[in-house]
Amino acid sequence: MPFEFKPFPGMPDVVIVEPKAFGDERGWFMETFKESEMSKHGIVGPFRQDNHSRSVGKGILRGLHYQKSGAAQGKLVRCLRGEILDVAVDIRKGSPTYGKHVSATLSAENRKMIWVPAGFAHGVLTLTDEAEIVYKVTSEYSPPHDRGIRWDDPALAIPWPVKHPILSKKDAEAPLLKDADNDFAWKGGHP
Repeated sequence: MPFEFKPFPGMPDVVIVEPKAFGDERGWFMETFKESEMSKHGIVGPFRQDNHSRSVGKGILRGLHYQKSGAAQGKLVRCLRGEILDVAVDIRKGSPTYGKHVSATLSAENRKMIWVPAGFAHGVLTLTDEAEIVYKVTSEYSPPHDRGIRWDDPALAIPWPVKHPILSKKDAEAPLLKDADNDFAWKGGHP
């Protein structure tokens, strides 16, 4: 089996994916995406766009981002260089886990990936002086649908390991969850 899938307890829509690396004295090889395996665990496309982000500086926070319905994005995220804290927040109104979050450390060394489905806000914090991530998304970037939630919203109580992250102006001015332009509704199923 080229992957191990670990849903988060209490929030099984978000999944940690651990690819298996096959190595020898020359190095290693691993599959990073295989539709037949991913779809068995709720990671479904089609994927419409791949993104690559590089951050230079420890404590850079990008998020919490999402796109509204009509261009909502599921994201399969992996870290190629350095280390990040990846956070997913359930913003599906009516969900038993609405406003709750899960997080995972992704790094070049651990090779883990995280699946963040549509209906979740997503944030990334750099834990090293340099970090690069790549991620597949199920919808193309759409500026009219692009939204955010404030990273330090007290209602979310995310225990970020920094008090004063480096933020974009857009992220610094993002609204609280209660004021966010959010049209996601829970349709049952998980959790």
